[in-house]
Amino acid sequence: MKKSLALFVALAALALPMSAQAHRAWLAPTSTVLSGTEAWVSFDAGMSNGVFIPDHAAMNLAGLVITAPDGSTAAPENMMRGRYRSTFDLHLTRPGTWKVANVTGGVMVSYKQGGEQKRWRGAEADMAANIPADATEVVATRTFSRVETFVTLGEPSVSALTPTGEGIELVPVTHPNDLVVGEAATFKLVRDGRPAAGLDVTIARGGSRYRDNPEEITVRTGSDGAFTVTWPGSGMYWMNASVRSPASGDQPAYSAQYNGVVEVLP
Repeated sequence: MKKSLALFVALAALALPMSAQAHRAWLAPTSTVLSGTEAWVSFDAGMSNGVFIPDHAAMNLAGLVITAPDGSTAAPENMMRGRYRSTFDLHLTRPGTWKVANVTGGVMVSYKQGGEQKRWRGAEADMAANIPADATEVVATRTFSRVETFVTLGEPSVSALTPTGEGIELVPVTHPNDLVVGEAATFKLVRDGRPAAGLDVTIARGGSRYRDNPEEITVRTGSDGAFTVTWPGSGMYWMNASVRSPASGDQPAYSAQYNGVVEVLP
């Protein structure tokens, strides 16, 4: 069997990435808007039933990418992974907006060998070397998962917000660190760099442990990938969108998730 995507005729969607499952993935900063010539921000990252409530599992931060206002990559400090959450600090050393994202991607493959069900997950470039030649009932899905947030020191900037062109990404029309209660904010979602039309976006406010109403709303992206939300209250908000498409020709099935965290000020 040739080990190429072209011959995986049984392609279909497997399970969604971790952020799409019953537990919600989030990356929450202690502050999003800061002043001065430098500052420190701490972050919690986890997966839980309610957003920002560390009660299920810590997030694996192997895909953590921090983009500084000038487009360069910055390093986290004091990283730690506990039972229910991962934590790290970021030293903001220059003014502007920083993007902090945990990004994963690759291929998930399910197959049988000698009648035994097996699975493999890794980089697409490594797939051919890891799927046995005698594998049958091969099922592959190309996956992308992005969990991100934004922090600004001083005046907001946009250089760090440039999309990479992979998976689902948020393209701000309204700056993500300029959100105020009662004011409408507009964002765009793109899928692999193109407008992601017709996606449902779930928006949930944190603090659900202390109220009966989960305060979740759902909006849908337009033909240009844009959606608008008027914030009903202050606090940290979690946004989620996903897309899933079946295999087509020699292309595997596709599954992508976006999870973003923004702060709305009074």
